[in-house]
Amino acid sequence: MKKALKVYGEVLRLVRRLPKDTRPYYAKYARENFVNYREADPKDLDSLNELFHRAYNHSLWVLNKYSVDESAAKKLKQICYG
Repeated sequence: MKKALKVYGEVLRLVRRLPKDTRPYYAKYARENFVNYREADPKDLDSLNELFHRAYNHSLWVLNKYSVDESAAKKLKQICYG
């Protein structure tokens, strides 16, 4: 659970790098996704790692979409891929 909160926090930090008019949408999108998966089994490490990897990859996609340098997601990558 602690790792999930770190990932969520870092995703929200990345949202602040997006254009101002897109931030509310992506912040809401991130929250909804993390809320949807909060019941994930903490013992199923494969599923959790898959979710973390998807969070990272999707974050990269969004950053690229708005021409934000991928290096901004360096900390998120460290958290997700540990």
